[in-house]
Amino acid sequence: MEKLSFLSTVKVWIQLSRVPFHSVGVLPFILGTVLAWKTTGIFNLPVFLLGVIAVILIMLCTYYTGEYCDIFEDKLSADMDRNTFSGGSQVMVKNLLPDKYPMIAGYIALGLTVIVGLIIKFYYNTGVLTIPLGIIGMISGFFYSKMPIRWVARGIGELLIGFCYGWLPVAVSFYLQVGSIDPIIHWISLPIACTIFNVILVNEFPDHPADLIARKSNLVVRLGKEKAAYLYMFVTIVGWITFVFSVLQGLPMIALIYYAPIFAVSAFLVVMMFKKGYMNKKMLEAICGLTIVTNLGTSLAYTLAVWHKGI
Repeated sequence: MEKLSFLSTVKVWIQLSRVPFHSVGVLPFILGTVLAWKTTGIFNLPVFLLGVIAVILIMLCTYYTGEYCDIFEDKLSADMDRNTFSGGSQVMVKNLLPDKYPMIAGYIALGLTVIVGLIIKFYYNTGVLTIPLGIIGMISGFFYSKMPIRWVARGIGELLIGFCYGWLPVAVSFYLQVGSIDPIIHWISLPIACTIFNVILVNEFPDHPADLIARKSNLVVRLGKEKAAYLYMFVTIVGWITFVFSVLQGLPMIALIYYAPIFAVSAFLVVMMFKKGYMNKKMLEAICGLTIVTNLGTSLAYTLAVWHKGI
């Protein structure tokens, strides 16, 4: 292993931390906070900032343990159909850090999450669900790739991601501010959950050959690419329907205007999946990237609408 300079080491850790992908967890958390503020007038800045830190720490724990536990598949993927959005960060594949470092970092991130959670609960006196909700997030993230549970290989990891990046951050951020969970959150979280489910699902397409060899039984391995593509299309349509329905539950109608460009992008993606665009490596990479756009755009459309018009 080549000895890296300090600056190079920092860059490697940033790459390992997959910083751009933190947005898929932070944006829904911001949405829940804005919703709490606009519906109740309550906004506790320290609680919000600590909550964001906790969300990032859980994501870091998830990414670090994933890099350590998925090294075999990631090495295979590097020589097969991997693209920018799949196969991990490739830091460990390229042998840029000692093998044990990501796992150690994962434990550190988990420990720091516990400390931050305790500060939020006992110093700022947030509600009784603070600790249970935090534990759900930590267990889901830590064991997403790690044995003995390893959600990612059991065919339910995609559903768990939909929950943890959909309902959980919106509900937790609202709850930390207000001490309760408004029913509208259940509807708002559904389109976000659908889009992040599809992010994980479509990112499994380029990893499919490697996952088959590694016997990593995620949904694309279980269903095959063609059926998984139809599942992607179905979940996308469910996301459209639930977005409209959430607006009918009391959200400002301007949300539909903010959502219109995202709808157009996701409609294009449905067409591409129907035409088996996932068979083309360049097109699949574009589909992976645009699917992330639909997730971020959905959270942003809600946030802008609530910020603009309230509820």
